Amino acid sequence: MLGHVAYMMGLALLTMLVGSTDLTGTREAFVVIGALGLWRYSWAALNFARAVWFKRVVYPARKADVTRAYTKRGRPARAHFLVTSYKIPSQVTLRVYRSVFAAAMASRGGAQIVASVVDSSDARLIQTMFDHQCKGVKSVGLIIDRIPGTGKRDALAEGLRQIAKTCPTREDIVLLVDGDSCVPIDIVEKSAPFFTDPMVGALTTDETAEIAEAGLFRDWFRLRFDQRQVMMCSMGLSERVLTLTGRMSVFRADLATNPDFIRLVQNDYIDHWRFGRLGFLTGDDKSTWFWLLKQGYKMAYLPDIRSVSMESQPKAGFVDSAVTLMTRWFGNMLRTNTRALALPRRDIGTFVWWSLLDQRMSIWSTLAGPTAALMAAWLYDPMILMAYATWVLFTRYVFCLALSGFRGRGFPITYPVLLYFSQLMGALVKSYVSFRLDRQKWTRQDTSHTHGAGAPQTSRWRTGMRQAGSGYLHALAVGWLVLGVFYLVGQNGGTL
Repeated sequence: MLGHVAYMMGLALLTMLVGSTDLTGTREAFVVIGALGLWRYSWAALNFARAVWFKRVVYPARKADVTRAYTKRGRPARAHFLVTSYKIPSQVTLRVYRSVFAAAMASRGGAQIVASVVDSSDARLIQTMFDHQCKGVKSVGLIIDRIPGTGKRDALAEGLRQIAKTCPTREDIVLLVDGDSCVPIDIVEKSAPFFTDPMVGALTTDETAEIAEAGLFRDWFRLRFDQRQVMMCSMGLSERVLTLTGRMSVFRADLATNPDFIRLVQNDYIDHWRFGRLGFLTGDDKSTWFWLLKQGYKMAYLPDIRSVSMESQPKAGFVDSAVTLMTRWFGNMLRTNTRALALPRRDIGTFVWWSLLDQRMSIWSTLAGPTAALMAAWLYDPMILMAYATWVLFTRYVFCLALSGFRGRGFPITYPVLLYFSQLMGALVKSYVSFRLDRQKWTRQDTSHTHGAGAPQTSRWRTGMRQAGSGYLHALAVGWLVLGVFYLVGQNGGTL
């Protein structure tokens, strides 16, 4: 509470300082910044309104409808859990598999668990846990699939082939679970009814992060999940989410074991005009999402059930850790974005199509705001920076209040600053990655972009030329942004 009081007092002081300054000659700058702000805030308000409507009105009605249909069907779904583990601490593995075994035993239609592991020690630990926790439970089976450490995509493909051997029906479900994520005990009972709709191909749920050490990294992660809940609820209204998170998502079994689906998960790629064929190393959740989107299936969101992921900070510093994770996340997003936008808008829905387009536009609209403020401070009055900072602090606090109300809990005073950091640094990372789609790296595995599916080995000279070309095009795009903002802000005066 003291932090919020101090924040509001500081904001009030800045407001008084700005209010006592004559900024009447800076109309052009405020028009540009205001227009950009109106666009972004209108989009945020639209998504928030959609999220509230979905969570409070539409979702409860849909849930009631599918629950009635599931009860009428009579046959409970059989669940197939595929859990992938690589370099996961043993204490995390214990918690994850306890949750999976508990959820499997709670499945009225029975369950099978495929544990995809690399280390023999993991295999022994999981088998021992299963023998103890599921002793005498004949409806639950376990397959330990030991594979070489060639990546998560290979692990998923092999695990799905193991499930396919059991010939699951369209009434069964497959749950893809990361080795650091715990599933709710009632995940099968709550998710299976949604697949009574023949057009629902997959669904994902709310998430929360468990991070041992308090600090900026934990606050930042939780803020991201709060934002995710709002955006996912908004997309849930359109019945097509923008990602099927790799931490835990549920699929219709006959689709997840389709040979084409498995091939795309294992060997997904795009053909790029500069880089040639780029095989995907990470981003399996984008591959599963794109396959279902292309086939015309709906992808539901369940806001009232939550998985728990145990996260750890990949780098020593907060900024380094955040940039590392955003580089991977946004790289996966951008590599899939273009081909998703190429799908017919009438097939995926106008709002979904526009949301995909906004993923691109938001890079530059986010950067244009602070660029305009810096340009106006140089051309007109340095006090514009203080006015801009005051506006940022006020609007981000209001946005965090809205997130807090949606979640039904308070928020730490770090949220408004972390929100602006995520927006600005995220836009910078996206702009960097969008010109370097060939660079991929998983935080737990030593991989390089040359190991992707269909990606040939390239010479050092060609790699250098690619990097030079990426730098040139990136600089050109930033230059056009700065030039455009300069023209709009400085067209009626300034120091020139």
